[in-house]
Formats: sequence, C-alpha cells, structure tokens
Amino acid sequence: MDQELRTVTERLRGESGGSKEYEKLIATEDLDELAEVLVSPGQPLWARELVAVRLGVAGDRRAFESLVLLLNHRDPPRCAAAAYALARLGDPRTARAAAALATNELRIAYALHPVRLLTELRAPESVPALITTLERRLAPHDPFGRIALACVEGLGALGDGRARPVLMAARAHPRLAAAASAALARLPE
Repeated sequence: MDQELRTVTERLRGESGGSKEYEKLIATEDLDELAEVLVSPGQPLWARELVAVRLGVAGDRRAFESLVLLLNHRDPPRCAAAAYALARLGDPRTARAAAALATNELRIAYALHPVRLLTELRAPESVPALITTLERRLAPHDPFGRIALACVEGLGALGDGRARPVLMAARAHPRLAAAASAALARLPE
C-alpha cells in the first residue's frame, strides 16, 4: 500500500470510529463485496469512499460514478482520494468527467483536484479544459488563485503550444507571473 492510499484509509478509519464494518471492508479482497456497498442503501459516506477508492485502485470500473461524485465533493481530502483512484482506474470517461468538473463555473470552488487530475492524465481533453479554466480565472478580482496556479503549472507540465496565449496573459497577474514564465519556458518553440 502506497503512502497516498495509507493516508486515505487512516482518515476513513477515524471517520468510521474503527468500526467492525471498516475492518471488514479494508480486509476483503472480494471486489463484488466491495461493489455491493456502492449500491446498498444507507451506507455511510466513509464506507462508500473507502470501497470506491479500493475499487478504483484495483481498476474496477464500477467505482467510476462514485469517484466522480467524490471528485466534486466540498471536502478536499475526499476530492484528493477520488483523483488518486481515478488516475489509476483506467476508465476512458475519466478525462471527460474531470474536464467537465474543472470548467463548471458553478462548482469552480471545488475544481482544484479535477485540474490536477487532468494534468496527470495527459488526455486530449486536458489542455483545452485547463486553458478554458485559466482564461476565466484571469478576470479581475477572481478569488480562485489556487485553481489558476494549478492550471498554469498543469499547462507547463503538459507542454502544449496551444497554451501560449493564455500563459502570456497570466504573466500579467502578479500571483501567477513566475509560474506562467516557467510554464512558457517549457513550451516547444
């Protein structure tokens, strides 16, 4: 178990109060048993998150919908856990879902992890979604500087020349100037 997964499971152990149900879900290797939790009524959020992450890491696509819902959750640790699992799931729908979440202005406060996931996925949807999101963040007095910075860094990491105009515009923003210059330096000539 890697450090990220260990962090998730320890957080959820705390949420569960160390319950017997938690111990059962963490111990089982039966993916069908885990998937049953996702469709059973009355399951606590910690249990749904635990099984969705475990299924996602195992590459079981039955976790996709639950992970996308968690990626857009108001609680950042849940978003981070979902992004971690979605990056390992291997579902072709993941990039499209992350792009939709990253560009949804009604949910922009929760877009940080979808933006980071798009960068990690390096999918065809990644660059257009990051450009769109960053363009919107360049408006005067936009309160989502962390999301703008994640877009700038992501566009630099992706190294796609289509990002040049928006990164040049980002250099005019003091909080983004250094990162935008660094990102521009990573683009092909």
